[in-house]
Amino acid sequence: MDVRDKKVGFIGFGSMAGAICDGLLLKEVVDPANIYACARDMDRLRAKCESRGINACASADQTAAASDIVVIGVLPQQVEAVVKGAAESLRGKPVFSIAAGIDYARYVSYLGEGFNHISTIPNTPIAVGEGIIVAEATHSLTENQLALFEGIFGQIAKIEYFSSELLSLGGTGAGCAPAFVDVFIEALADGLVKNGMSRAQAYSIVPQMIMGTASYFMKSGRHPGELKDAICSPGGTTIVGISALEETGFRHSLMYAIDKIMDKKHSL
Repeated sequence: MDVRDKKVGFIGFGSMAGAICDGLLLKEVVDPANIYACARDMDRLRAKCESRGINACASADQTAAASDIVVIGVLPQQVEAVVKGAAESLRGKPVFSIAAGIDYARYVSYLGEGFNHISTIPNTPIAVGEGIIVAEATHSLTENQLALFEGIFGQIAKIEYFSSELLSLGGTGAGCAPAFVDVFIEALADGLVKNGMSRAQAYSIVPQMIMGTASYFMKSGRHPGELKDAICSPGGTTIVGISALEETGFRHSLMYAIDKIMDKKHSL
């Protein structure tokens, strides 16, 4: 599907909406002249839009009216008022929501039936065209609208569909875990610097190692434990490092972090 001439509107243009926009521009998915955005702070919005060569709009209604597909990127507590206010301009158009915690049922409660929307949780690597979009399998997009959604955003992210019950958990794995990886990069680099490597060298090899390892895992189809075992020679250095990670609870720390995030989400 040729989507470059399609018009994409962002209602709310915070960090995640900006990351999605940057991915679209970087990968040349959509022409910048066909991207529209609105936000409450017009001065900040104009600066963000001018730096990207996209269009700043005065209102949600204006943004929706100008667009073929609309991204709802406002804070969760603002969604109801925003979509109700722009309802007539949203009618008949695919609405792609990135507002955390606002699922299909909530949109129906806000807008009623007859609107076309899908709720998602993207992650920040979408800014470089390497993102994940966790999407709710229950949605009201038509077949053509779903194809448009996938045709545009599938070029900058892997789209995975989850049941409504697992949408939040999928978002934790895709949306929160990049911060864990950032900490891992920093800590591993710190260990190398501690032992004599320059910071620049450490920050050069560690991210490449992570990208290569992830790519190897995905392309090989092998279990991660098997790949780990292949590196751990009997009596070698790698197994000593693995033992140290086990001794300090590396695996448990990651599982515990997921547990705590989900506990927090369930309490909201």
